[in-house]
Amino acid sequence: MLLFVVDKCIVFRGRWRDHQLTGINFPFRFDDPDGGLENEEFLPSTDGKKPIRFTDFEGKTSFGMSVFNLGNAIMGSGILGLAYAMANTGILLFLFLLTAVAALSSYSIHLLLKSSGIVAYEQLGYRAFGTPGKMAAGIAITLQNIGAMSSYLYIVKSELPLVIQAFLKADPNSDLWYLNGNYLVIMVSACIILPLALMKQLGYLGYTSGFSLSCMVFFLTAVSWSSSHSVIYLCVSSQTAYTIPILAFAFVCHPEVLPIYTELRNPTKKKMQKVSNISIFVMYSMYFLAALFGYLTFYDNVEPELLHTYSRIDPYDTLILCVRVAVLTAVTLTVPIVLFPVRRAIQQMLFPTKSFNWLRHTAIALILLTLINMLVIFAPNILGIFGIIGATSAPCLIFIFPAVFYIRIVPKDEEPMSSVPKILACCFAALGVSFMVMSLSFIFIDWTMGGGHAAGGH
Repeated sequence: MLLFVVDKCIVFRGRWRDHQLTGINFPFRFDDPDGGLENEEFLPSTDGKKPIRFTDFEGKTSFGMSVFNLGNAIMGSGILGLAYAMANTGILLFLFLLTAVAALSSYSIHLLLKSSGIVAYEQLGYRAFGTPGKMAAGIAITLQNIGAMSSYLYIVKSELPLVIQAFLKADPNSDLWYLNGNYLVIMVSACIILPLALMKQLGYLGYTSGFSLSCMVFFLTAVSWSSSHSVIYLCVSSQTAYTIPILAFAFVCHPEVLPIYTELRNPTKKKMQKVSNISIFVMYSMYFLAALFGYLTFYDNVEPELLHTYSRIDPYDTLILCVRVAVLTAVTLTVPIVLFPVRRAIQQMLFPTKSFNWLRHTAIALILLTLINMLVIFAPNILGIFGIIGATSAPCLIFIFPAVFYIRIVPKDEEPMSSVPKILACCFAALGVSFMVMSLSFIFIDWTMGGGHAAGGH
């Protein structure tokens, strides 16, 4: 019997090697037949005690809910500007660029998963470069996602009063409180976003994510309702280059990948990659169709934000009002998904050894939403600064960090630097640097020219 048990021993690396037996319920277990990094506890415990962790609910979220959450994390306000991007590239070039970016995003997630086995992006940075790596990843996630949440709430602040005014046929010059965007964005944050952000488990937001995606499907259906026009299939102009950064960051979801992976039921790298691929494909299809139908409707008269183009024709049209409500709903329900990785990053940076605590969990969410509301209300011009931050942090999170962490973490005896996977990872990191330089260059050129072409949002 003893020999039988020893034969069935599961071999782990590091602290757990050679003495964890089959049948024991591990606190953080993955079905990894290779017995690699995925089965390794990242934070070692002392004196045989259970490792400290932020969560105790790993492995409860279904495959479908995980797809909804990751899809909602990918989807952003940038979908409203894709028709404008297509008008500046033509259908074929737009399709090529969008396909390339979707494939690169899937490969980036592959690198993250191959070098992970832990619950957060910041811990991946710590494993690769120690505290500097953890701080770099945490700061990039915090700045990127605060910028995204600010842009979402700015849309709520600017669009919701116009929608209410149109439904009520109210005087646009009236000083009614329910037409004041500042009051409305605070109410939306307090009544909708905060309760969802206080959920202990990210998986519970799968229901709201599914509803958010259905709102965008309604938007897509409405956009396709009246599309008919002559088209340009290929266009290269001075404005074409501005669409590359917009498309390059169209699939930003990497801070959410590892938390969703942690909560996935019966998680394996292959299963999480499948979740990622399905989410990316769904959003890829929605992006292309939204851009195509918006472009076919207005051709070269499309504006950088598609809803403004429709409102210019008939601001009181019932269908367009319903579409604007759907987009506002989708954007609002995306904020809690984006807030979760920021809170986790802050905990990793400031309280790395603390276990889950409801008071700290709630306080960080309150502080973040208060800060973002203050930025949106009192400093709307700060969104230009977040454009620079996004152009810096997004390439790091999508391209540079996954590649560099992969090169650093995967041992050289398994994959030497001359191996094809690591050469591809080096090229991937270089591509991220080029996107960063290109994006920053366009933003600074735009500022000096006094234009708005380089503006884009996730």
